[in-house]
Amino acid sequence: MKFSSILRTTGTLAATGAFAGAVAIAYGVSELNNFRLKTYELPLLEPGTLRGKEAFTILHVSDLHMIKGQETKIAWVSALDALSPDLVINTGDNLSDERGVPDALRALGPLLDRPGAFVFGTNDYWAPRMVNPLKYLTGTKRTPSYVDLPWKGMRAAFIEHGWQDATHQRLEFQVGSVRLAITGVDDPHHELDDYDQIAGPPNEDADLTIGLLHAPYRRVLERFESDGYQLALSGHTHGGQICLPGERAIITNADIDRKRASGLHRFGHMWMEVSNGLGTSRYAPVRIFCPPSAALIRVTERS
Repeated sequence: MKFSSILRTTGTLAATGAFAGAVAIAYGVSELNNFRLKTYELPLLEPGTLRGKEAFTILHVSDLHMIKGQETKIAWVSALDALSPDLVINTGDNLSDERGVPDALRALGPLLDRPGAFVFGTNDYWAPRMVNPLKYLTGTKRTPSYVDLPWKGMRAAFIEHGWQDATHQRLEFQVGSVRLAITGVDDPHHELDDYDQIAGPPNEDADLTIGLLHAPYRRVLERFESDGYQLALSGHTHGGQICLPGERAIITNADIDRKRASGLHRFGHMWMEVSNGLGTSRYAPVRIFCPPSAALIRVTERS
């Protein structure tokens, strides 16, 4: 093959690759507002607990990564209140912008009037920053920016409305006929967790026991499972964010296996649900084969 032919072939391949990349990015950006609701059913309650009610419903939201002005996201999340969940769980990373708190509160507004509990992720505490995308694809942990976000005001608003902070706390309260024992840890992704503060089995009189963590790391999940919690809820992975078809994750950004990067799965004797999340970092606004989602978990009585 002549040198000129080689150059033409190389140029054609480069142009084809660039076009394919542009198409993938355009598709990934278009998916940012393709919100989904995933629904699961778990028979965890003793017969008679619900006193004739069909199910105890938990709405799990995570990883809003709110940026000022995301009106479509605000409308979709606030509309979830129409599901009338019995309990709302928020597993963190609500912000991706120092101006995002008012819009995060607008999105969650109606849900804040329902019983709820939350833990935070590091993107509640510190602003995102530009990073080399190859670090994400290789699973390299990124150093936080340590630029403070106004999370304290957001936390105060959550609590003022009635949500409870489960971070290193053992919460016990009742919603309807269901007695809950909920505990949580700070974000394991940057070693902010201290399980020893909440270690030990949940109250044996509780009807439903739940562990909360932002990032699904095995060291925390194993302790929840060992202590006897029935269900663990987390986010952080974005379901992989850039996936193969069928939401098959390439990277989890945690140490959980890729098959459990999103959705409902077993973890020993415990169930775990990992949220795809509802947003992305402002510096990585793309989702491929992994649409943003929230989850509605219908907890029913065992037969």
